[in-house]
Amino acid sequence: MRVDFYQLSNDPVDVTVAKLARKVLQAGERLVVVAADERLREHISKTLWEQGGGSFLANGPADGPHAARQPILIAETCAAPNEARMAILADGQWREDASGFDRTMLLFDAEATEAARGLWRELAAREDIDNRIFKQTPEGGWREGR
Repeated sequence: MRVDFYQLSNDPVDVTVAKLARKVLQAGERLVVVAADERLREHISKTLWEQGGGSFLANGPADGPHAARQPILIAETCAAPNEARMAILADGQWREDASGFDRTMLLFDAEATEAARGLWRELAAREDIDNRIFKQTPEGGWREGR
C-alpha cells in the first residue's frame, strides 16, 4: 500500500483535491475524499462540480443515494461504497482504515508539517507501506521530493 504525502504550499486544499481527483479519474480509478469537517466536505464537493465546462468532476456524499455509482465520494470516514481503491485525506488526519486502499494521498499544510513528519516516520517503519512526499512547484504541479 502506498501513502503519498502532499505538502500544500501554493494551492488551497480544494484546488489540490480537484487536481488530484482529475488524475485519478484519468487513470480509470474511483476515489474517496475524506474530511471530518462537514463544511470542508461541502466546499470540496462544490469545487469539484464547478470545474470549467464539461470537465466538472462528478461527486456525491458517501452516505447518499447512488453512492456506489459515484466516481468520487466525499466522506467523513474511509468507507467506499463505490469500491474506490484510492483515497485523499483532505483534512490531513491519518486514519488507520486508510491503509485498506491501494493508494492514499494525505494533504497537509505548513501548520501540520511537524505532525506530518511524525506520521511519516511512523509509517516508514511499517513494511506494508511505501510512503512518498510530493511538493508543489511554483508552476502549480507536483514533484516527488525528500
